[in-house]
Amino acid sequence: MKLYDRIFKPRELTLSDGTVVREKRSRTPFILLIITVAIAVSVQITGFSLTTMISRMRYFFVILASMFPPAWSYLRHIWTPLFDTIKMSLLGSAAGALLCIPFAVLSSNNLIHQRVVTSFFKLLFSVVRTLPTLVVALIATYIFGLGTLAGTVAITVFTFAYCGKILYESLETCSMGAYEALEALGCRRMSAIRWGITAQVAPSYLSTVLFCFEGNVRYAAILGYVGAGGLGLILNEKIGWREYHKVGMILIALFVTVAIIEALSQYLRKKIM
Repeated sequence: MKLYDRIFKPRELTLSDGTVVREKRSRTPFILLIITVAIAVSVQITGFSLTTMISRMRYFFVILASMFPPAWSYLRHIWTPLFDTIKMSLLGSAAGALLCIPFAVLSSNNLIHQRVVTSFFKLLFSVVRTLPTLVVALIATYIFGLGTLAGTVAITVFTFAYCGKILYESLETCSMGAYEALEALGCRRMSAIRWGITAQVAPSYLSTVLFCFEGNVRYAAILGYVGAGGLGLILNEKIGWREYHKVGMILIALFVTVAIIEALSQYLRKKIM
């Protein structure tokens, strides 16, 4: 921003005691200009049309109205895929959260003092995070076949990358005083990590895992679109057949399930924190 300050000279203000101070020009107009240009370019590239969106918005409400009243009799067909979705989310979240712990430790600069090692594992987390969950699920269906195993693998990969990054950042920002004191007293490295660092990061990490589990329930419902099992399979089928009253029943079941899980997760997070 030095060039900006050269173009737009700071204002000179004279205080009551005669001191002259310089006030830099606000960068807000420049930032707003960049955002406006970026939006204009995006509209041109994507072919976005506000007129089309407004004119066709009514079809959304037509479909929404078709979902009510929902087909309550279809509820008995939802239980099995709903439980499959919950099982995928729970197992994938637990597996990913446990698997990422040693990798997060190897990524932490204040625990591992070899920059090559920490840089490699940080790069690993970055690469895994760039993989879209749907793409991972699609690849998993080719490897493990259609079903919940592919969905569980996709959720595990996502949880591994998400929780791993947050964990190694927490490790790098935690206080090292207790850890160093335990090492100075002769404790083994793993014992010092356990009692000096784990106690600091464990509550926030468990809270992160619970939050991730909440999101994974929603993601798992979509993975069925690529054959990864769960609610997504029947949701895709009923949308394809335009059976919107059954779609409404599926969405209600999913909403209630997510609401219960969120309430339970918030309760557990309060107890942990």
